[in-house]
Formats: sequence, C-alpha cells, structure tokens
Amino acid sequence: MIQPQIEQAINDAFDVQFMELLNESHMHSGPAPESHFKLTVVSKSFDGLSKVKRQQAIYKVLAELMPQFHALALHTYTPTEWLAVEQSIPASPKCTGGH
Repeated sequence: MIQPQIEQAINDAFDVQFMELLNESHMHSGPAPESHFKLTVVSKSFDGLSKVKRQQAIYKVLAELMPQFHALALHTYTPTEWLAVEQSIPASPKCTGGH
C-alpha cells in the first residue's frame, strides 16, 4: 500500500503539525485502488515559501513514490495560514474525465 509510505515520507521530511491524506481514487475512473490522493499539510517548514516552492519540496520528498500513483492534489499551509482558513480543507472537484 502506497498511502502509509506517503504519510511516513511527509512526516519524516517536514515539521508536520497537521496532515490528512485522503485516498480519492473512488472518485475517478479506472480500477486502481490507490491512484488519486489529496494531501493537506500544515507545517512551520513552509514559513517563507511560496505555494510553488512548498509543492516542489513535497514532490522532491515523494519523487521515488510518485510513479506508483496518478495524481496528488496538494494543500499546504503554515500554522498561521491554517488558522486563517479556519482549519478547513477545500473540497475536491468532481472528476470530469473517463466516465
């Protein structure tokens, strides 16, 4: 299973204050049970980094695992930003392809 590997890699690399990794594969076409994920991470490690730099840092950590799944939606926050959005994770859009 890839999900626990993703969670471990993120926990090992960042000062994680909150993390939620949702397997959203059931919302997409195809038989793969672990193909689409939504990752929300709150970390002080993101202080001073743009959203692009945060995503690049996550992709770098997950580089070896990425070939094992198809898509990763990322939501990254500093602790201050997380409080400002009232600890709310954006809803995922409905899949528009492959049905």
